[in-house]
Amino acid sequence: MADCIRVPLLLLLMYILSFVHPIRGENNGIARLAANADNLQNPPGGLVLAGVNPAAAERNQGAGASLTRRRSTGWKLAEEAVCREDLTRLCPKHSWNNNLAVLECLQDKKEETEIAAECNHLLWNYKLNLTTDPKFESVAVEVCKTTISEIKECAAEELGKGYLVSCLVDHRSNITDYQCNQYITKMTSIIFGDFRLICGFMDKCHDDIDALRCGSISTGEKDIHSQGEVIACLEKGLVREAEEQPGAHHIKDGCKKAIMRVAELSSDDFHLDRYLYFACRDDRERFCENTLAGEGRVYKCLFNHKFEEAMSERCRDALTTRQKLIAQDYKVSYSLAKACKSDLRKYRCSVDSSMPRAREARLSYLLLCLESAVHRGRLVSGECQGEMMDYRRMLMEDFSMSPEIVLHCRTEIESHCSGLHRKGRTLHCLMRVGRGDMGAVEPNCQKALQALIQEADPGADYRIDRALNEACESVIQTACKHIRSGDPMILSCLMEHLYTEKMVEDCEHRLLELQYFIARDWKLDPILYKKCQGDAARICHTHGWNETSEMMPPGAVFSCLYRHAYRSVEQGRRLSRDCKVEVQRILHQRALDVKLDPELQRRCMTDLGKWCSEKTEAGQELECLQDHLEDLVSDCRDVVGNLTELESEDIQIEALLMRACEPVIQGYCHEVADNQIDTGDLMECLVQNKHQKEMNEKCAVGVTHFQLIQIKDFRFSYKFKTACKEDVLKLCPNIKKKVDVVICLSTTVRNDTLQDAKEQRVSVKCRKQLRVEEVEMSEDIRLEPELYDSCKQDINRLCQNVAFGNAQVIECLKENKRQLTQRCHQRIFKLQEVEMADPELDYQLMRVCKHMIRRFCTESEGKNVLQCLKQNKNSELMDPKCKQMITKRQITQNTDYRLNPVLRKACKADIPKFCQPVLNKATADTELEGQVISCLKLKYADQRLSPDCEDQIRVILQESALDYRLDPQLQIHCTQEISSLCPEEAAAQEQTGQVEECLKVNLLKIKQEGCKKEVLNMLKESKADIFVDPVLHTACALDIKHHCAAIPPGKGRQMSCLMEALQDKRVRLQPECKKRLQDRIEMWSYAAKVAPADGFSDLAMQVMTSPSKNYIMTVIGAGVALLFLVGMLCGRFTRRVTQELKDRCAY
Repeated sequence: MADCIRVPLLLLLMYILSFVHPIRGENNGIARLAANADNLQNPPGGLVLAGVNPAAAERNQGAGASLTRRRSTGWKLAEEAVCREDLTRLCPKHSWNNNLAVLECLQDKKEETEIAAECNHLLWNYKLNLTTDPKFESVAVEVCKTTISEIKECAAEELGKGYLVSCLVDHRSNITDYQCNQYITKMTSIIFGDFRLICGFMDKCHDDIDALRCGSISTGEKDIHSQGEVIACLEKGLVREAEEQPGAHHIKDGCKKAIMRVAELSSDDFHLDRYLYFACRDDRERFCENTLAGEGRVYKCLFNHKFEEAMSERCRDALTTRQKLIAQDYKVSYSLAKACKSDLRKYRCSVDSSMPRAREARLSYLLLCLESAVHRGRLVSGECQGEMMDYRRMLMEDFSMSPEIVLHCRTEIESHCSGLHRKGRTLHCLMRVGRGDMGAVEPNCQKALQALIQEADPGADYRIDRALNEACESVIQTACKHIRSGDPMILSCLMEHLYTEKMVEDCEHRLLELQYFIARDWKLDPILYKKCQGDAARICHTHGWNETSEMMPPGAVFSCLYRHAYRSVEQGRRLSRDCKVEVQRILHQRALDVKLDPELQRRCMTDLGKWCSEKTEAGQELECLQDHLEDLVSDCRDVVGNLTELESEDIQIEALLMRACEPVIQGYCHEVADNQIDTGDLMECLVQNKHQKEMNEKCAVGVTHFQLIQIKDFRFSYKFKTACKEDVLKLCPNIKKKVDVVICLSTTVRNDTLQDAKEQRVSVKCRKQLRVEEVEMSEDIRLEPELYDSCKQDINRLCQNVAFGNAQVIECLKENKRQLTQRCHQRIFKLQEVEMADPELDYQLMRVCKHMIRRFCTESEGKNVLQCLKQNKNSELMDPKCKQMITKRQITQNTDYRLNPVLRKACKADIPKFCQPVLNKATADTELEGQVISCLKLKYADQRLSPDCEDQIRVILQESALDYRLDPQLQIHCTQEISSLCPEEAAAQEQTGQVEECLKVNLLKIKQEGCKKEVLNMLKESKADIFVDPVLHTACALDIKHHCAAIPPGKGRQMSCLMEALQDKRVRLQPECKKRLQDRIEMWSYAAKVAPADGFSDLAMQVMTSPSKNYIMTVIGAGVALLFLVGMLCGRFTRRVTQELKDRCAY
């Protein structure tokens, strides 16, 4: 070393007043060191080290003059009068004969201990000359002979200038020889206890000491212990500059290096940091009494207890300053630098030519570099990883270790987080601010927080985050006890129990604060990174763990991954199976809180404030955005749409919904839930079982909400989108809303079916899924927006107490159809028209009659289900509730022929032929109130209908004869009469025709002409077929069997048979039958009087059913014969006249 500038290592030694226990007589080298100290001759003039100013040197010389004059072999410090009093008072007697022991004793006393100024000067002069004494150098050469030859830098030093000892101190960590190590340790602790003794330090830091007012540099103006304060002052100045605090002084680069080097050399033993040593002596005894000095152990122990209540503030401040220096240069931590030295070299963490050396030395760079190696699966020594974990924990505990946080988050700390400096509370407070829970945060502060989270990497081990660890300890012990402590899956386990009974509020807050930042960089989830780093590099073109790319920032990588997670083989590149599982796990977690989705929060911040400010419960914000999808700005609508589309494929992403639906899933959907690939099956199963008894309110509401969201866009229904995408593009382009797409495709299918198209335009797989969607939509009126909007007013007025779902509201509207507004009435009519044409879309019918359909109609096609149920309606095995529902549908069908597809088809020609006047009055969207069917009934009585139509009308007549409610015209015109004349029969609601019989019996009492006409029509219809008169048919069933069995039913044949039997005195009818027949004859007679025949057909029917039919027929026959004879005569006469005319013309 040619000059002092060549030994910056010595700058460190200004702190080195190490507390090293005197070693007396342990080996020859140390013994000779003690002897040389005792026999030191102070040369005239007193040698001074480089950097000590002349004035100080002069005073040192004066102080040492008496020493020289009185010195003789075996001189002892204890014999000097100026130090005798302090020595007697402060040092044990057995140390008085050893100058080094005396020196250690006096320099390690507490700062408040007063040492006489002259004694101070004597000690200074003694140490000053000791550093350059050739005897010490010769001892060093002898004791460290082997070590010097091994360390080339020290072997090249010039002897006699004190450089050799300085070099050995600088390389003491590499000294393996025990005797040499003890010698250098002793020299370190004694000689370099004062910064003025460090070669070159004063040259480099003189101006900064003055500028920062760190104290006097003149010997005598402060006691020896104050020199530690000078170094501490410089260190604090260095920290203030790094944090860019207001008024911070810019320290020269040379002095910075000197300060950091001194801190590095004092990292081995805390005694060497004199300021910290004196600040923490009591705390060391309190917390680290059994911790051996050396290798940074005491520092680490004190760091671990830094936030204990019993820790003194002065010690805590000193420890914080040292931690901040470590943050600027990891070598200031002896244990970290030693443990990770080989790993740093192995993974080339200090040779990045693109970075300045100062940055490479940063603790953050070291952590990022080595963490990258760990995450890539590289082997990093356990000792190094242990040290890394300690410092990562420190970063999370004390935000001030990050100068970027202090610099960029100063405003946020002062505004929201003041007074929370302990145990990571300030950092979590800043995270909460960063989440937006406490106002806006500056971008630079947000960036600094994100960087700190990456450096500390708490995602790899939750214990690094002390605030989280303490808050969640009880939850971990109960909910996550099956997971090994420190495992990264602990965080996932906590997320899985978020918003559950096991979660506590404080843990919930700390967890969400941390997850907010982890969610913004996919690498911070170690399991995700491990499983997906290959896929990310292959598909998303990512770089290393601690590298970033403007083309693919960390926040965009996960978006890239999940876009490929659900691709099919045909769609191209897909994720590996393991990666997809992890992507799904993250998506499930993010669904718990909208703020855990960075893209969603960034794009939807405005809309969240505008539409969802009051939605504070878990999961409500996303639901709110989905509800207002059409109102969102374009960017937000796109990201919400993409997320909803993703949920449709894998509803398990909705973790809260899955928890609520757990009973239903376990009972009915466990098979599809166990599938790793969902493809929409689970949601379909939940919809199908939405009304099971296991279904709770939360699950039902969640499933319905998802159904309501699906109708906004057909893409939100994964199975429908997959099955019908091509059909939609071809047949329904430019249509986006799912309900409109369903209507478009359904109309296409219906038209193709009605037109008997050779080939259906809608594909088979789409038709199949279309049916599922139509059935689902029929379950809740809200799933059909146009119908719901049209009837909202009526729902509030007529069905306000009826719950949505199970088609209950729709059923309520149907039952109150006469009271509906016109718009709603038209919509309900159209809905009923569709349901009657396709009963499978009649949700209530299919639900109530589910078991009866299985019993009676397993072989029937879907469109014939209602017809099948009607045919089996009166079976003894028919369920009463189903029977009641069938009756309701029959009543509906009889209000309008258009609601009865079978009748409409059978009477296709008859309706326009006989009932055109009625059709001319009809409108497209309103019922005809049974007028067309009444018209056809009359023509049935006249026996003028086509066979197919006649069969259908006969069925309707038979059914309505048993239940008056199936005759809408009768209900309309006879409501008052039924209430007054037949209340008991109506109340009984027995479908035996008793109400109709009551009206017939009381025909004479009926005053209203409309009602009387309807009853007369019933009588007329009954003449045509006895089955239309159930009371008469029941009374005469036995007689029909005995006397009319050979006569086929219909066209009044069996009725005529009974009439003839009644007139035939040889035939004895059953009394009840005879009585009923006589009553009918009287009724018909009355009907003939009050309602004369409207035409020849009516007249013919009256004759045929008259008791005097034979007489009338004889008279009619005689009349016809007479007319025939007259015709014959008239015909002969005209023929003769014609012949005579012909003869005349011939002439």
